[in-house]
Amino acid sequence: MLILPALRSPHPLLYATRPGALPARFRRERVLLVGCGDVGVRVAAQLKGRVRLLALTSSASRVADLRALGITPLVGNLDRPASLTRLAGLATRVVHLAPPPESGDGDPRTLALIRTLRQRTPPQSLVYGSTSGVYGDCGGEFVTETRAANAHTARAQRRIVAENLVRHLGRAAAVTCTVLRIPGIYAPDRVGGTPRERLIRGTPVLCAQDDVFTNHVHADDLARACVAALWRGAPQRIYNANDDSVLKMGDYFDLAADLYGLARPTRLPRSTAPQHMSLLLLSFMSESRRMDNTRLKKELRLTLRYPTVAQGLVVRPAR
Repeated sequence: MLILPALRSPHPLLYATRPGALPARFRRERVLLVGCGDVGVRVAAQLKGRVRLLALTSSASRVADLRALGITPLVGNLDRPASLTRLAGLATRVVHLAPPPESGDGDPRTLALIRTLRQRTPPQSLVYGSTSGVYGDCGGEFVTETRAANAHTARAQRRIVAENLVRHLGRAAAVTCTVLRIPGIYAPDRVGGTPRERLIRGTPVLCAQDDVFTNHVHADDLARACVAALWRGAPQRIYNANDDSVLKMGDYFDLAADLYGLARPTRLPRSTAPQHMSLLLLSFMSESRRMDNTRLKKELRLTLRYPTVAQGLVVRPAR
């Protein structure tokens, strides 16, 4: 079980108690969510009532929804750096979950955010949500955070650029920046968050001899990992943010089919797979690795609520 640490900080704003020195809203920790989608909203739920929550949104239509969740919306766009100026010096901690652009060689969005955060007093900590794809294909080997990045896809290469930008911020501005390398995110209450739809469509998987190891994390556990990293993350540290499951992709789909009472998917050899699968799906089936999460559990002291997909794929009644 994750117990949120006492929200104390040496930041001068948080100890300004002289009457009239600062408005009360600036005496609490202020956590800024950049990329407040499904996981960002789950992070907010973990922190609600304990900190002041802020979220950058590029859509004015989301303002009312964010306010209903107890989040102060800040309209701005990472693709328009001039719209970000109000973020400077505003937050004491930042969770950055926004993806890079879908094309190009780098990540101008992360660069714009970091430049803005450095304009005034930078945050004490920043957590960046990266991808496990930065490791590339590891031939099914166990992977720790000390393994060199070897991205094979353009989208993963852009994530490496973003990781380097974040870690440079940490070194240059004395910010505790941590990187979470995230595998496949799932949850029964997440849109497209389980294999059910693919099983119903009859999407095939690879036969056992051609299959690849895949890694997963429940969206709630990922949100809790983000919160833990905000206060417990070591400076410029990388954490594999996956659960304890060790499964090949076909076995994952077989397990889900059995849990949902659906037919198991057809198995195909890799030689004929391109005739039946999308290029995107095939790209995920071209990399095999088993991620080690020891650092996540020991250093961040995170106890997973859903240590395996067998536990997390089942819909549980609300408590």
